[in-house]
Amino acid sequence: MIDLRRPEECCDFFEKFERHRMYHREFHRMHKSVKYFQPFALLFNLLILYLLFKMADIKGIVLFIAALLIVREVMQVLFLLRLQKRVFKPIEDLKNGVEEIARGNYDVRVECHTRNEIGLLVTSFNEMARKLGESERIKSEYEENRKALIVNISHDLKTPITSLQGYVEAILDGDVPPENKDKYLQIIHRNIIYVNRLIDDLFLFSKLDMQKLSFQFASVPIGAFMADLMEEFRFELEERQVRLEYTDRTEQVLPVRLDGKRMHQAIRNIISNALKYGPEEGLVIKAVLSKQGDSACIELSDNGPGIPADKLPHIFERFYRIDNERTKDLSSTGLGLAIARELVEAHGGKITAASEEGKGTCFTITLPLAG
Repeated sequence: MIDLRRPEECCDFFEKFERHRMYHREFHRMHKSVKYFQPFALLFNLLILYLLFKMADIKGIVLFIAALLIVREVMQVLFLLRLQKRVFKPIEDLKNGVEEIARGNYDVRVECHTRNEIGLLVTSFNEMARKLGESERIKSEYEENRKALIVNISHDLKTPITSLQGYVEAILDGDVPPENKDKYLQIIHRNIIYVNRLIDDLFLFSKLDMQKLSFQFASVPIGAFMADLMEEFRFELEERQVRLEYTDRTEQVLPVRLDGKRMHQAIRNIISNALKYGPEEGLVIKAVLSKQGDSACIELSDNGPGIPADKLPHIFERFYRIDNERTKDLSSTGLGLAIARELVEAHGGKITAASEEGKGTCFTITLPLAG
């Protein structure tokens, strides 16, 4: 449907409509010329016969016939050349283009400068080829991501499961001294918790990736939401000797369309990331809420070690870990920031990160204000 309230859509619609009418008129002109060519040729031949009977001079008749035949041949050649250029060649090029696409070459394009129905068909073919190429590229990327995901899952599950197997076999074989049995059981418990967390994160991420995760959106005052959330996190962080500083710089109520549960999880994942990589003592996490244009802006920063510049662009990729030594840390599944990004983008927002080694990292979430 065309939105008549948007002038650019109306102009685009009428422009396409007028172009189509022009192509249609051109096609009908060519169709008429072909349709009336044969009757005209018949009348022309009858005229020749009539003139032959009227003329008595044989030499004159021969010259006249020769001239008429030459004119006729020239007209026929000109007509066929025009037909070849405007119809036959584009159709032949289209045939070759279809064969190229059948071979998997989606970069093929057909050139046609005629402004008729054939030209419109060529334009549609080129657009089809472009979309097929884009679809094939997305399919290829998806397949590569799927393979990488399987490799990453296998790697992340193998380490804790191998550890579980080793400790359980040691206990069953009686190779563990009684005084170490509790220690082994604690290690087994930690590995089980990690596997469960990894499976939960994988399930959540896969639903986000397939856009099958349900959201309960509502218009929520972002200031009140953040105040309650920061108060909840403050109690948790104080138990870990981490200081949380929250500042609300908004001067009015800012309604944002969000799912409180999902946004809570996104912010928790960012804070958890700061806890994993921050210093064991003296860690400070700062949260600032502000208004930037038509968006609410949430900044979450820490005084941790920071992220190297070459690794910063990859931190939102699934299973990416900054240390690249995958899985000695059972507190990290490598999916936290990837999930945070998907959750924020599902709200129509954007998440970015800025960092400087030795000075900490700052995550910025921007969410559009509700209308």
